[in-house]
Order: sequence, then C-alpha cells, then structure tokens
Amino acid sequence: MNSEKNKLIRIEEVALGLDDNEEILKAMISQILNLPESDIIDYSIVKKNIDSRQKRNILLIYSLDVKVKDIKAIKKFDSRHRVRIHEPFVYQAKKITQKINKKIVVVGSGPCGLFAALLLAKAGLKPLLIERGKDIDSRVKDVNKFFQTGDLNPQSNIQFGEGGAGTFSDGKLYTLINDPRSKYIFTELIRAGAPEEIAWSGTPHIGTDKLRRVIKNIRQEIIRLGGKIKFEACLTDLEIEQGKIKAIIVNNKTKIPVDDLILATGHSARDTYQMLYDRKLKIQAKAFAIGLRIEHQAEMINKAQYGAGYNHPKLGPAKYKLVQHLDKQRSVYTFCMCPGGYVMAAASEAGGVVVNGMSEYAQNGENSNSALLVPIMPSDFSSNHPLAGIEFQRKWERKAYLAGGSDYSAPAQLVGDFLQARVSQKIKNVKPSYWPRIKLTSLDSCLPDYVIASLRAALPLMNNKIKGFVHPEAVLTGVETRSSAPVRLARDKKCESNISGIYPAGEGAGYAGGIVSSAIDGLTVAEALIAKYLK
Repeated sequence: MNSEKNKLIRIEEVALGLDDNEEILKAMISQILNLPESDIIDYSIVKKNIDSRQKRNILLIYSLDVKVKDIKAIKKFDSRHRVRIHEPFVYQAKKITQKINKKIVVVGSGPCGLFAALLLAKAGLKPLLIERGKDIDSRVKDVNKFFQTGDLNPQSNIQFGEGGAGTFSDGKLYTLINDPRSKYIFTELIRAGAPEEIAWSGTPHIGTDKLRRVIKNIRQEIIRLGGKIKFEACLTDLEIEQGKIKAIIVNNKTKIPVDDLILATGHSARDTYQMLYDRKLKIQAKAFAIGLRIEHQAEMINKAQYGAGYNHPKLGPAKYKLVQHLDKQRSVYTFCMCPGGYVMAAASEAGGVVVNGMSEYAQNGENSNSALLVPIMPSDFSSNHPLAGIEFQRKWERKAYLAGGSDYSAPAQLVGDFLQARVSQKIKNVKPSYWPRIKLTSLDSCLPDYVIASLRAALPLMNNKIKGFVHPEAVLTGVETRSSAPVRLARDKKCESNISGIYPAGEGAGYAGGIVSSAIDGLTVAEALIAKYLK
C-alpha cells in the first residue's frame, strides 16, 4: 500500500451484535489492520446495515473509513474483511465568474428540479424555477382537504406541488445507482435539516414530515443565492424559432423569454407531455409497471424478518424487498416499501384512483405496506403512439375509480379472497390506512388479466420468503400505476433534446427513479449547462 496525503483506509464487513457497544469499533479496527490503537487517528461510519439472515444472531454490519498515522505501517490485515485505500469524494460546484445575461428556467420543483436549480444558483446563473402546484404548506392543506372531502385539486395534490411526488412518500434515499455524487446530495439534504443518519444508514429515509422542512430550506437557499421561484405557474406552451427555444408560456397567458429550459416535470405531467409532443419534441414510449398495494400489520412483518428479538431498539421497523420470477406469468416485485406507513390517495386527474405509499420519520404506523408490481411493456399498449402508455395508465385508474364507487374510494380486497377470486365481505385484523376510504370489491376489473394472473401466481411463492406475507387478512388496495414515467424525452450526450436549449431531466423525462437518482440527474443536466457557459 502506498501512502498518500488525505487518503483513508476503507474497511468493510465489520460485524457487531445488537448488544455490542460501538465504542469497541476502534479496538476491532486495531485488530483488523494489525496496528496499535495509538496509530489510529480517527474513524467514521460510512454505512451500517442489518443482517437478519440468522434471526437468533442478528448482526449490524459496518463499513468504516479510518485515518491512520502512516498507511505504510500496514503490512498485513485480517483477510476476512475487505480493506482498501480510499480517497474521499469531494464534489466541487463550479462557479461562473464572468457576467452572463442568460435566462434559464427550471420546470418542476421535485428533487431533480430543486437540485438543478440549486447547482445553477451556486454557479451564479440565477435560475427561475416554476412549479405548477403550490408551496408546501398550501399543498398540504389541499391534500388534507382531498382526503377529508374527496375534492381533488388537479394542480395541487400528491403528485403536484413543491417537492414533487416524493414529498408525500417515505423520503427514501436508497438507490441502486453507484454515483459518488450521492454523497453531495446527502450532504445538502442534511444541511437543509435532514437527519444526520442518512449519511451512513444502509436504508436511509427522511420521512414525509421532516422532508417538508428540508424542501422549504432548499427553496430558501436557492433564493438566497439569487434564484427565483414561482408557484402556481404551469408550463402550457413553448415558442420555438428555427429549432431553438425562445420563450415559454405559463398558465396560457404569461410569456417568459428563455435561453435554456430544464424540463423536470415529474412523471404525472400528462398535459405537459401532450404539449411537448405537439411541439415536436422527440418522445419515446417506455416500459413501467403497475399493480396493487399490500398492507400487513407492521408487527407481523417485524416478527417475520427479525424473529423473537423483533422489538430490539437497534432494529427499528423491518423492511423487505422481494422479486418473484414465474415460469408462465410475468415477474412480480415489491416496490417503495413503507414500514410503519400508510397507503395514500395519489390521484392527479378527476375520475381516476391511484395509490402510493408514505411513511413519517418515526415509521410507527400500525401497518407496513409495499407496492406489488408487474412489468408493462410498450407492446402492451393499444397503439404505437409515444403517449400510449399514458392512456394505458388512465384506463386502469378510471376502472379503479368506478370499482371504488366513483368518489375516490379505493377498491380493496383481502389477500385470501383475492387468491380465491371472491369478493371480500368485511375488514378483519388489518385495518386499511387509505384515505378517504376503501370499498371492498373484486380487484379483477381494475387491472389487466395478465397482471392479475401474475399476482395470484406470485403471492404464495413470496410467502416462502416472508412467513405470513399471504396472510388471508392482509389488504390489497388498487391501483398503483405511477411507479415511473411511461415515456422518455430523448436527449443527447450533452443532455439536450432535439429542440435546442431544452434539457429533459429526472424521473418525468425517463432518466431516474426515486429521490436520489432524480436529484443526481438534476445535477447532471445543470452541469451540462454550466459547462456550456464556462467555455
């Protein structure tokens, strides 16, 4: 090993028992590296996961970064652990020092739009961020009104408004992408008020209650840096000259000149997709997934995952992630699992029912829920039109609306009855968390036959992985159709669309899924713009 300034030693697979104190980590590092403790200057926890494969001996598994006096003093180490030299990643936000009189507009205030606007503001480009929905406090009032009365505001709901769809979610931050910029995203979130443990938790989450404050603080930082934000400002048209964006129209009346436009609309801006298609922006149909939400009592899931010690204070609510491949049907997988959470009414259009999951920071609700999804391909759509996936989603959302009684009640069925293809008569031990209410019925009319068949085939097999997963009294609620965007807005290697000056980004453009990957894509597009102006 070569010694270089500022480099650390990364040690992985360090295990502690639930009753062990983290104070012993330094002694363990000393043994692993074969160094005296006095040679260890400092260490930090990089990641901490729960290993519950052996329920009688649940372990906490750590990854550690260690600073030592002299890396060359490490001659050998315990081969049971992965040990390597590690250089911490430090994200450098570039600053444009010369005066640039360019008008940059970011559409959408979800994680993609917020982080794109934040980085542009840090660079000195003073972006304008427009959001079709309301600020977070006004949005919460509209959502609560919908839950209580069924009065849906199509512009201010679970999908639209400050923070995007993720505002009413678990605030999950775990992602499958391996991008070092995720550390920068976490740092900014913590600076804005997110819990510090997201930096090292193996399953980091903020919770919808804390996420709202974080989003407001990021908004205030963008404004402090010279950016502007306009709420209730919906992008309704584009003015294009000779293949380049020249202006946008907001709310069908206000014209705003634009040099560069970042489209971070989110996955439910169906009217915006239609307008972009009409203006000849290149759009492609994309695969996504649809299905149902399954709810169990949280205590049952905790016991199934952790065993007799399920209530140990170091464990917290149990999580799961399942995939079931089938021989004769499509695969089924869980998605957006919300421990101690709630099933939410996530409609954004009149006459449609959509469900999603949400948890608060404490994750202490009575139930745990997850989506059960089946892949949908463009070949399943009724035509080859680029927007055919939207009509596919809309079809099943409307069927769910009718099945629920046409008042935004969600159709629901007990798992035991669903497997036997019979209508449920009454709720039993698992009390549905969906607001405003559920209606017990058959879910067969709410999804395509092949989706229903796949779910019926997969559920008993999933029970082999989590005992009690198909408890007959567990509740299925439909329908979940907004797992990801049904389209992709084409862009080149510089993130630009076929219309010069337009930069599609994030989940709504088909390049991300979830808070972290969307935020990173926002950085990617903002970096492309900054690089253009640095030339």
